[in-house]
Amino acid sequence: MSKNTVSDRFRKVDVDEYDENKFVDEEEKGGENQLGPDEAEVDSLIRQYPLYLILLFNIHNCISLFFLFQCRVTETLTGLVYKLYLGSDAVRVVFSLAHCTGNMMGALQAALKNPPINTKNQNVKDRAEGLVLKVLTAFKTSDIEKAVQSLDKTKVDLLMKYIYKGFERPSENSSAVLLQWHEKALSVGGVGSIVRVLTARKTV
Repeated sequence: MSKNTVSDRFRKVDVDEYDENKFVDEEEKGGENQLGPDEAEVDSLIRQYPLYLILLFNIHNCISLFFLFQCRVTETLTGLVYKLYLGSDAVRVVFSLAHCTGNMMGALQAALKNPPINTKNQNVKDRAEGLVLKVLTAFKTSDIEKAVQSLDKTKVDLLMKYIYKGFERPSENSSAVLLQWHEKALSVGGVGSIVRVLTARKTV
């Protein structure tokens, strides 16, 4: 007589425990330690003046001191040259400093650091999203392509996540800016980047 080889061990497995809405993998256990990017670091980089503008401003100061010590400003030809200098180059220097966009490449890298993808704290996620969008909207259009090309594959996918997140809650003029970023991110990451973002369980 043959033996019964049918096993009933599978009946002891609770399949409901493997529901994707309940399943928590190893990486998610550290979510409470993910605080998102450093806002102070990002803001500092946005306001940071490029080195060439700092050097230019220092050169301007040196030239100004030279003229002041070498002439009587109101009576000599050199003084007239000094006045013309103050009225042109100096103004452009100050204008450049006042409208400087800062170290945006560094700000983008800083904003994409320590993404809170494992945390369940929505406030942390919202703060990180706002910080990234702040950086993206501060970029010059001509610098977007170079910025995306400086990112590795993982960071491009992360950027794409924030772009789609920004589309969900658009603000004034943000959609137009995000479309420009999406175009450049797509050209670097390809369609695969979009597929990975749209099918990912972990969101930003």
